[in-house]
Amino acid sequence: MKEFTIQKNDAGQRLDKFLSKAVKGLPTSLMYKYIRTKKIKVNRARTQQSYMLCEGDVIQLFIRDEFFASPKEDLGALFRILPKLNIVYEDENIMLLNKRPGVLVHEDTAAAENTLIMHVQAYLAQKGEYDPAEEQSFAPALCNRIDRNTGGIVIAAKNAEALRVMNEKIRNDELSKRYLCVVHGAVKEKRATLHGWLRKDSARNTVEVSDTKKNGYKEIITKYRVLRQKGEETLLEVELVTGRTHQIRAHLSHIGHPLVGDGKYGINRTDRQKGYKYQALYAYCLEFRFLDTDHALGYLNGKSFSLDLNEIWFLKDFLREGEKLL
Repeated sequence: MKEFTIQKNDAGQRLDKFLSKAVKGLPTSLMYKYIRTKKIKVNRARTQQSYMLCEGDVIQLFIRDEFFASPKEDLGALFRILPKLNIVYEDENIMLLNKRPGVLVHEDTAAAENTLIMHVQAYLAQKGEYDPAEEQSFAPALCNRIDRNTGGIVIAAKNAEALRVMNEKIRNDELSKRYLCVVHGAVKEKRATLHGWLRKDSARNTVEVSDTKKNGYKEIITKYRVLRQKGEETLLEVELVTGRTHQIRAHLSHIGHPLVGDGKYGINRTDRQKGYKYQALYAYCLEFRFLDTDHALGYLNGKSFSLDLNEIWFLKDFLREGEKLL
């Protein structure tokens, strides 16, 4: 028999979610069976898979030791890595990071260590704020994602409570994000709100936009305003009212103004020749607009964070000395 005592970073999650992370060698089907047959209990009593764990709860597992034997993670990597982070803001709960274009946010088969989340965890481990050996189910995590070839502000949670609150606020659209991008062509309307419908094709990792509602399509709303025009390129500030996969890239391409450097929703052969290695899109501003402040991150309500425009690689052709862009 093995026991887990629920710590602060373990509390507030379902029993089955905790077990899937804490006992990685236990198949999901067996886990549910063992809960039903009382081989897994909480505080010595029968429980449900949906039970919400509280700090101090004790889970008893009357199961074979082999389920606890799982490959050890390479914890040495957290101290082997030299963290490379551009930190916009940091406190005891969260970090705001300027993710550069070309950087992966999470691991893929080709890059296990050279990812944003790995560098975040290494940074916190080396500061003494994260000890994976002491954690049963939690690791610092990213709350939002940005495409590999897009840059911008990414939120990292340093503890489980911050992760839960921030994920809830993101789901409830209580954060406002603004983007800068460069598109092909002269955009005639200087300010507009675009309405459309979007369908995701997961197999091809693309989306399709329609002007009319269709089965399987979700509504999208994209606001923009023209900031500058130079030749056949236009600099826009964009605000997402809805946040769908590839929404900005696909929606602007749909109205005839694909992003410069975007090979998926535009033709970027000539853009590459001009030196555009990535699509010209950057999430440059983040504002917290919480509906309530009775939670661990309430102090962030009303705060806004913006990047230094000189750090955004494609703005050099649009920034005029002595003139305010925004």
